[in-house]
Amino acid sequence: MSDQKYLKKMQAVKEKQDQKIAAADQERGVTILLAGPGKGKSSSAFGMLARSLGHGHKVAVVQFLKGAMSTGEELFFSQQKNVDWFAMGDGFTWETQDREKDISSAKKAWEKAQQLLADDQYQLVILDEITYMFKYQYLDIEPTLNALKNRPEKMNVVLTGRGPSQELIDAVDTYSLILNEKHAFKAGVKAQAGIEW
Repeated sequence: MSDQKYLKKMQAVKEKQDQKIAAADQERGVTILLAGPGKGKSSSAFGMLARSLGHGHKVAVVQFLKGAMSTGEELFFSQQKNVDWFAMGDGFTWETQDREKDISSAKKAWEKAQQLLADDQYQLVILDEITYMFKYQYLDIEPTLNALKNRPEKMNVVLTGRGPSQELIDAVDTYSLILNEKHAFKAGVKAQAGIEW
């Protein structure tokens, strides 16, 4: 491609992009759902957490399943100024083998999440692994949908997990489906600190 053709093409791309940017005139927080069977849902959420901290925002994290073991993200982010971290779970559901205990933990985590979602000091709230709470019927989804709808106007919320309901997908502003095309674990490579937790 000649320099002239390239320049003409890039000018057309820029013009279209500028039109899209100009059309996006709302200023409000967004809800983001990162779901699916692939690796990277929580990792993406914590990337947004790092970005928010870079802008001096106040952030909070509620982990609905993790809590029985320390994770790298908790070890790092819980020490940072402007981060409130709540690892409320008792571990993965297949580890606990106790439905009543799992439901009790889910309810405690939701109580904390509900408080955070009503608090306008936070610019970002992450509800990590929350979709499992609805999938396994530990929590009713309606209070979550109401809290998302009625949260402070500038608050951003990220929800993660597998198997989201269509109702949750419909309620959020952005939904990304994370898939595995290939995964080391399926090839027999052990999960490792710094990559999986």
